[in-house]
Order: sequence, then structure tokens, then C-alpha cells
Amino acid sequence: MKNILVTGGAGYVGSHVIVSLLEQGYGAVSADNLSNAAPEVYNRLRGLTGKDFAVVDADVCDETALARIIKDYDIWAVIHCAGYKAVPESIGKPLKYYENNLNSTIALCKVMRDAGVTRMVFSSSATVYGSPQFLPITERHPTGNCANPYGTSKVMNEQILTDTVAAYPDWGVVLLRYFNPIGAHPSGQIGDSPKIPLNIMPYLLQVMTGRLPVLPVTGNDYDTPDGTGVRDYLHICDLAEGHVAALKYLETFTGVEAVNLGAGQGTSVLEIVRAMENAIGKPIPTEVRPRRPGDVAAMWADAGKAKELFGWETKRSLEDMCADAWRWASQNPDGY
Repeated sequence: MKNILVTGGAGYVGSHVIVSLLEQGYGAVSADNLSNAAPEVYNRLRGLTGKDFAVVDADVCDETALARIIKDYDIWAVIHCAGYKAVPESIGKPLKYYENNLNSTIALCKVMRDAGVTRMVFSSSATVYGSPQFLPITERHPTGNCANPYGTSKVMNEQILTDTVAAYPDWGVVLLRYFNPIGAHPSGQIGDSPKIPLNIMPYLLQVMTGRLPVLPVTGNDYDTPDGTGVRDYLHICDLAEGHVAALKYLETFTGVEAVNLGAGQGTSVLEIVRAMENAIGKPIPTEVRPRRPGDVAAMWADAGKAKELFGWETKRSLEDMCADAWRWASQNPDGY
């Protein structure tokens, strides 16, 4: 059995990735300092899968800790999910984002090099494309000129990994540029539980469970059909399965490959609200507020490359995303 190090394994993406890994017969090792996650997620994962996995309380910028993990658990590959991810916060705290998001990748690459680990799936982001020059966005779309430091940190990380692969041609790295994951595991046992909601679905769930009085709609004057921002939403379980599909691709691939993960269609903020209202059977109060700095009007993916290279495509609908998110929130109104 191949052991996979998942950085940020207690987080929203990382926890769902661990489920997919265990279901596909891999061993999983989570490295997370729990700065934006709860240890209870590990108990949920064991109960959900019926399988055990290793957990290490570690800062992914700590080379000594990473080296020990790779040695002690005979790591074959790394899925690098750890990193700060809130776009608005990155604008106000750019140094925090650059320091953490870049240093963690550099530290990982150094210990992987020293230990002879040559495979990585990197959780990148569609924010690397900046303001879209065309839609849908393919991997040929230029990167850079990002609207926020979070996106720029992902561009920089992609360059670090590309340069590393050029120096070590036996390495294989997939850069997963994913769009907007929402939803939760259909069991309702794990889901998105940020300490501070910054994206639409956590906000929606907190309104629906009474923790917030109203959903802020940040901008209704975009050049979109209903004036609200349009994004490509995909189910978190589809996203997690994409990471495992990329990992299997790396069994024979060397080099670096950028791949979009998205549903391939755009959905507006108000369309998400309507879909959630249908899922719960009652209206959701909204309040229009000014646009957030760093947001773009619309973006969605061409995900054809993922299907071509490793047979991945989304399976779950917007209705599934909303129903599963509501199941998680209703069963866990205070998160973990």
C-alpha cells in the first residue's frame, strides 16, 4: 500500500481527499497544525471510512517535521493542500500569505528532494488566471496579473514547482487549478467549517442555521445576467476524487502538468441562493453590499483536459451540492 502525505489534511479539501484515498486503497498521513481546522474531523474520518490513518500535528513550513514524517511513514507521494486561502484576507495581509504559502511549498520540495520522493499533486486555484481574457478558461489561458495576493501566491508556487521539475526530471507534479468547491460528504459527517466564513457557502449555511441574520451579496452590478458574480461550482467529493485521479496519473507521468478541475459551467450567486432555497424549502434573506476587492465578474472552466488525461469529470449536480451542504450544516450547526 502506498502512503500519501496530505498536507492540510484536517481542512475542507484535505479531509475529503483523505476519504477518497482510503476508499481507493491508499494509506494516508495528515500533516496539519489545526490553525483553521478542528481535530474532531479525524474521528469523523475514521468513523466514516472504517479505516485508520496517521495524524501528525505539524506546521508544513517546518522542514524538520516534514522530513521526519516522510521517513517514519515511508511516503510515496504528497498531496499539498495546506495553505491560507481567503481572498479578502490576503489583500489585507499579503505578507502572511506569501510567507506561509510559499515557504510551505519550498520546505516540502526540499525534504522531498532529500528523501527521494518524486511525486506531488498541488492544490492550485483558478485565481491564477486573474481577470479572464476568455471563457471558458482553458489551461492555455495566461496566468498572473492576479487580483489578489492569494492568487499570486499560487502562481508563484506553480513556478517554484515547475522550476523544481526542470531541475529534477524524474519528478512528476500535477498542478490542479480548481474552481469553487462547495457541498459536503453526503453522510453529513464532514464539511466546510471555517472559523470565519469568507465564501458563499459557509455564509449561506450560517444564515440557514441562524448564526448570521442575512447573506451578504457582495456586488449586484457586474456584467452578468443577474448582476451577481458567476463562478464554476463543483462538489467537494468530485474535487477530492480529482486529486486521487491525478495521483494515479502520476504513477507513470514525469514532468509538470497544469489541469483545471471544474464543472464547466457558470452559476451566479443568486442562482446558488435559489438552489439552496429549493433544497431547504424556505427563503433565505439577502442583503446587497459593495463588491469585494479582488473579485472578478465571472469565470468558469473548460475541464476537458482532466477527462482526457486521467478520466475525471464531475458527477454531482448543483442540487447535490446544496442538499449535501445543508445536511452537513443541519447536523452540525456549530461545525465540528
